[in-house]
Amino acid sequence: MSTSLLTSRQREELQRAILDFLHVNGYRESFEVLRREPSNEEFDPDPKQKYSGLLEKKWTSVIRLQKKIMDLEKQLSLTQEELSAAPVRKATNSVDWIPRPPEKYSLSGHRNPITRIAFHPVFSVMASASEDTTIKIWDYETGEFERTLKGHTKAVTDITFDSKGNYLVSCSADLTIKVWDLANDYKCIKTLFGHDHSISSVVFFPTGDRIISASRDKTIRIWDFASGYCVKTLIGHAEWVRTVVLSEDGKLLVSASNDQSVKIWDVASGECKLDLRGHDHVVECATFAPITAYPFIKELIGANGLASKEQPIPGQYVISGSRDKTIKLWDATGQCVRTFIGHDNWIRGLVFHPSGKFLISVSDDKTMKIWEVKTGRCVKTLEAHSHFVTCAAFNALSPVVATGSVDQTIKIWECR
Repeated sequence: MSTSLLTSRQREELQRAILDFLHVNGYRESFEVLRREPSNEEFDPDPKQKYSGLLEKKWTSVIRLQKKIMDLEKQLSLTQEELSAAPVRKATNSVDWIPRPPEKYSLSGHRNPITRIAFHPVFSVMASASEDTTIKIWDYETGEFERTLKGHTKAVTDITFDSKGNYLVSCSADLTIKVWDLANDYKCIKTLFGHDHSISSVVFFPTGDRIISASRDKTIRIWDFASGYCVKTLIGHAEWVRTVVLSEDGKLLVSASNDQSVKIWDVASGECKLDLRGHDHVVECATFAPITAYPFIKELIGANGLASKEQPIPGQYVISGSRDKTIKLWDATGQCVRTFIGHDNWIRGLVFHPSGKFLISVSDDKTMKIWEVKTGRCVKTLEAHSHFVTCAAFNALSPVVATGSVDQTIKIWECR
């Protein structure tokens, strides 16, 4: 004899539900036979009892569940058919991840165009600068606004964190550079004076002991962080200096200017080593290619076999973007080795993918373009903003790109 799956209480409930069913439906003989069983003698066919109508309820719910199971099995089988028919897409390595639409977040809060974005080197924090005189701090993982830093009296033109993420430095059209202390609730702890016109660009040395700035007064200045004094002034550009960027080892400096030139400077001596000319308009931005990009650049320019055993030196290649709508790649001799053509308006920002495989550019044509370095081809164009795209930043911690625009929004793009 097989053992029952039901407990004695469940068995009793089932028998009473059957008795109720037999009684309600007029099966008198069957009802009386079952009722004569010792456990059912006290059964009272009362419609108010909990077993009244229970058998029908249980039965219909079982039928309903069976139908649902059959429908789900059918759906599963169709999905499996679709999956087996779909082309197999090779899983891409994270080094090949690039920004994909749509944006993850569109952050609003600034009341004027965004000028620059900077990611914190350690935490999920991002800073944005704007022509509205403020700096805003955001959590880029959640898209939440954290705080506004006020202190500048005119447009904030550039911001950057130091390599450890202890300080944020900003510069402005109000002729000042300000240092904000993150550990001290983002308090402004220093204001540096010395430039005679709008300051366009500011950056920390990798060591964090000096700051470098560029201005519309045609100069580049090096500041001692501890004292706040200007320790060196680099003179050579004939017009507004738009941007300054240091090489990975902090030994070289690249600057871009309204005088249509890109200059490479020796930081220690303050001497201009190379004067790169080839753009037909204001050069808005320039940056050094990271060492990770060298193999792809060599493949692009056909220099694979050259000096392959030598240790790569930071600052060997420079990339620049101009109002002439082109991006140019320069080598260590000062030669333009490649021109990237594709944007329909001024190039406003350039940033390399951490892997060195891709270059990201943003432009007044409202797009963000992703270029494959080894082929020089544009592999993706994103309609990024409703107005000019003024800046872009790539987060080295997680695959995230941020763009800022004249439309007053910052967009966060996930790479996948």
